[in-house]
Amino acid sequence: MHSYNRLREEESPYLQQHATNPVDWYPWGEEAFRKAAQADLPIFLSIGYSTCHWCHVMAEESFADDEVAALINQYFVPIKVDREERPDIDSLYMDVCQAMTGSGGWPLTIFMTPAKKPFYAATYIPKRSKYGRDGLLELLPEIHKLWTKRREDIEKSAAGIIAHLENSGGDNTKQAEIDLQILAKAAVTLERSYDEEFAGFGNAPKFPMPHYLLFLLSYWKDSGDQVYLEMVEKTLLQMRAGGMYDQLGGGFHRYSTDQKWEMPHFEKMLYDQALLIYTYLEAYQATDNKLYADVSEEIISYLEREMLSDTGCFFAAEDADSEGIEGKFYLWDKSELQELLDEAEMQSFQQVFNLKKTKEINLTLKNVNDYQKIPALKEKLFLAREERIRPGKDDKILTDWNGLLIAALAKAGFVLNQQKYINLAKKAVAFIYDNLKNSQGRLAHSYRNGKTSSVDNLNDYSFFLWGLIELHQATLNNDYLYKAEEIADTMLAEFWDENSGGFYFTSADNDELFLRQKNAYDGAIPSGNSVAAFNLIKLAHLTDKLSYQEKAEKMLEFFAVQLTESPVSHVFLLLAVKHLFNPLYEITISGQIDDPLAFDLLERLRSSYLPDCILSFAEDQAKETKVSLCQDFSCGKPTKNLDEIFNNLN
Repeated sequence: MHSYNRLREEESPYLQQHATNPVDWYPWGEEAFRKAAQADLPIFLSIGYSTCHWCHVMAEESFADDEVAALINQYFVPIKVDREERPDIDSLYMDVCQAMTGSGGWPLTIFMTPAKKPFYAATYIPKRSKYGRDGLLELLPEIHKLWTKRREDIEKSAAGIIAHLENSGGDNTKQAEIDLQILAKAAVTLERSYDEEFAGFGNAPKFPMPHYLLFLLSYWKDSGDQVYLEMVEKTLLQMRAGGMYDQLGGGFHRYSTDQKWEMPHFEKMLYDQALLIYTYLEAYQATDNKLYADVSEEIISYLEREMLSDTGCFFAAEDADSEGIEGKFYLWDKSELQELLDEAEMQSFQQVFNLKKTKEINLTLKNVNDYQKIPALKEKLFLAREERIRPGKDDKILTDWNGLLIAALAKAGFVLNQQKYINLAKKAVAFIYDNLKNSQGRLAHSYRNGKTSSVDNLNDYSFFLWGLIELHQATLNNDYLYKAEEIADTMLAEFWDENSGGFYFTSADNDELFLRQKNAYDGAIPSGNSVAAFNLIKLAHLTDKLSYQEKAEKMLEFFAVQLTESPVSHVFLLLAVKHLFNPLYEITISGQIDDPLAFDLLERLRSSYLPDCILSFAEDQAKETKVSLCQDFSCGKPTKNLDEIFNNLN
């Protein structure tokens, strides 16, 4: 056991994992950069997260190794960053890695000057060279030699990378015209990449990509083309039947390593659960297939059981590994099952689950419609699994990911008519408001052990705004609308680019990085800009403040070139495009919320898939309750005839 390094005082569970490494790690901060400048040493920057399998591999192989540590400590100033705690740092240097190598991932390794200018990038690096991949023992002395003998080349390379990144953030000299054809273009592109045999998009690895599915559902609704609904449904069913879903405990793992959805990387991320709850609920509204509602409830049940903190917010993630082995908590071997189950139980088990391998069986359903069969047997397996050592948990609270989950819980509460889900969403909002928001209205990005971080980013505001709007829609409590306005106004004050439109990822007072990024690329989750545009349009309609919609229009103008060149890379932003061309419908209830008319309306809306429709409520105890349908900031005549309203909507 090594003595502690400088990471010992850090709150991040990921940095804590490295606190006993022989590497003399610094947390990101002035001390490290001052030391590098004074000693004239380059920075060895390592970025990862606590539940990442390959981060654990590199840690064990190299960062816990005295030989590697000695070289790092001699030739570099090493800095460790938790990507979930500092997504601003991660996002910028991941772009560096993509630009330099054509790919990215975690752990992310960057060599850079004391002025934070990068000159070499890689992801996982083994201890020794193998499979054509440089090892740290060979690479570290080489980089040192470059630093001492060819400094000019290094400075030139770093300057070139920075110039490239500065020029890739949107080009205002180019113009692009956006029209509704862009939606069809995106749908056709997704159709081309769709896997006809196993569903999902591309081959392997396969990510859930819920925003693709949300877009395709919306496009199906507008076009009436069944093929898009079929793509969504088959993907949702294959994911539920496959190994990416935890068949005993609920919840989704991060992605499938194979084309057939059989073997995942086993970490469970809060953002995946949130976006998938939301997507399965929309599919339920569109099809009335109860399976989709059940999946949403199972995920929420998993989150309540394993991820709910006593603050009312939810933890960030669960690890892929337990006892140092990926998937050990989730995998079974045949002999273990035979020991646990009698012959009749084994027979029932094999009717429901695939039993292809003798070693390392990851439970997958033979037929997705059997998902509710053998409940007692599944409970028996679940309890046996509970005896194992659980994967580690990253127990920090992230504002942005909780914002996504608040949106999902509020939607679940409304669609499934479950007040308990709305109460979960309310508690999370209350905690963020009371503990992660300061007197200037600024949000803290993360919270752990009573301490909040000193940084924020666009996603904190954008995703939390989504949560507040969904909670307003689920409750029609206008307090959540006022809160949404407050968050939107702070987001605009701190992140908006007054010159050309769009939101920067970092605020104006965060000058730690060499570049303020501004992008709308939707990766594993939608971008902050995409989610902001989508919700600012809704907020404009709900508050009658056109300025919010004008900001969304300005964003689309700025990102128009990127959008037209690659619609699928900005697929969530296309939902905002749609709402600008086809303005949202707004159903307004005037009168009393407990009136039978309001009750009937809400009942019908729960089971209707109406992605272009929002709800508002104007309380008036003196008046008879009526409903009106508004569009494009003008309203129809109030009526008590709900059929009339729904005929106009459809």
